[in-house]
Amino acid sequence: MKVVILAGGMGTRFGEETQLKPKPMIEIGGRPILWHIMKWYASFGYKEFIVCCGYMGHIIKDYFINYSAYAGDSSYDLKTGKRDISMKEKEDWKVTLADTGLMTKTAGRILKIREYVNGEPFMLTYGDGVADIDIDRLMACHKECGRIATITTTQPEGRFGAVQTDEKGLVLNFKEKARKDQVWVNAGFMVMEPEIFEYLGDGSEMLEDMPFEKLAKDGQMDTYRHGGFWSPMDMMKDKEHLESLWESGRAPWSR
Repeated sequence: MKVVILAGGMGTRFGEETQLKPKPMIEIGGRPILWHIMKWYASFGYKEFIVCCGYMGHIIKDYFINYSAYAGDSSYDLKTGKRDISMKEKEDWKVTLADTGLMTKTAGRILKIREYVNGEPFMLTYGDGVADIDIDRLMACHKECGRIATITTTQPEGRFGAVQTDEKGLVLNFKEKARKDQVWVNAGFMVMEPEIFEYLGDGSEMLEDMPFEKLAKDGQMDTYRHGGFWSPMDMMKDKEHLESLWESGRAPWSR
């Protein structure tokens, strides 16, 4: 089964860093977060990837075209032009880099890679979030449910304090909002049957809008609930948090 990764967005909330590279190429521990996501899937045996490129897609393509040079030690004979690369770590992945357009919405990006999934079920996720999701259990859940789409949901860590006041505004109580009190959100890490393409329309909308709403209305979407680690990388403080976990050797998404 192939893994489709949405990696075409601009990541505008990252400011200067995404003026130089697309968000999926922002590094954690010296590797793009896109690599970390792929590494997690590969640890469960899923090693065929379709990356939906868009904004600065040439940088993603350059990374994989020259992967052996970036991942290993290189020696060059400038006189003869001979190049010798010694890779410390090899990945047995097959990666398709699809140009899905600069401003294409997520539904449209998926439509553009239809030919690469060959009418088969596929996994789908975003190129800017890591988790320790058990992919085997996710797949088992999807097969058991028998619906077109299964999305992973989770309750994110509380980021805001809950404030209780009286009618005049006097603070009566203040506490950090516990994770169990958070709403369930879409964490990515989805499984799709080929029938999903019938719900994408002309691709002019976000996947999370009309397509998901129609799937839900038709009773064709289920959820796999994940209570472990999950972190999107929306802002610089998210990157710093992930970097600190990686440097400490306690990154939950590392196997």
